[in-house]
Amino acid sequence: MDKEQLLKQIRHGLIVSCQALEHEPLYTEAGGIMPLMAKAAAQSGAVGIRANSVRDIAQIKAAVELPIIGIIKKDYPNTSMYITVTMAEVDALVDCGVDILAVQGTSALRPDGKTAPAFIQEIKHKYPHQLIMADIATFEEAMACAEAGADFVGTTMRGYTPETEGIHDIDFDFIAQLSAYCPVPVIAEGHIHFPAQAAKALDCGAFALVVGGAITRPAEITARFVSAISSAE
Repeated sequence: MDKEQLLKQIRHGLIVSCQALEHEPLYTEAGGIMPLMAKAAAQSGAVGIRANSVRDIAQIKAAVELPIIGIIKKDYPNTSMYITVTMAEVDALVDCGVDILAVQGTSALRPDGKTAPAFIQEIKHKYPHQLIMADIATFEEAMACAEAGADFVGTTMRGYTPETEGIHDIDFDFIAQLSAYCPVPVIAEGHIHFPAQAAKALDCGAFALVVGGAITRPAEITARFVSAISSAE
């Protein structure tokens, strides 16, 4: 799928994040659960899937015919970066055929001291036709990553970095600001728990949406219900 086809496919649509980390109930050594999540999302109108790890991506690609935003989450010493941090992860994602390769685009430095914009430039030099999404937290990060060659910016990291600590809900003003000024499409992601929030994010100018925890993480969904019930009591 070329870039124009992909843009047409995902425009104003819902991309469902199908991920389970090792400490989560839906994680298994053999996999097999995330492809079922992806099939359910596809049957209900999702326009794309976001997935973590080569194994899950390969299994999902075999189960659904939707574009994949691929990441590899891995912790490294001496950095807070954990989403597609090094070229080793990039090589693996390109090899498994992701449509969009997502990298962390925040201000922290990678283990080799490289900034996110410099890393994006390095990826584009090695893989000039690979579409890249930068997961950012601030306006400045988004603009720098777009200038470096990112094809999309996502609000994925807002609220999860030192600069944005304390933001626990979807930031509609931020989405509107980015959509108005960023030269590449903005994908709203993070803290989207309800359909009305998703619709409002699109009204604010988001090109597309990624929703994960509210759809594919039953432990998180259950916890929100339990918290609401406890608060009411």
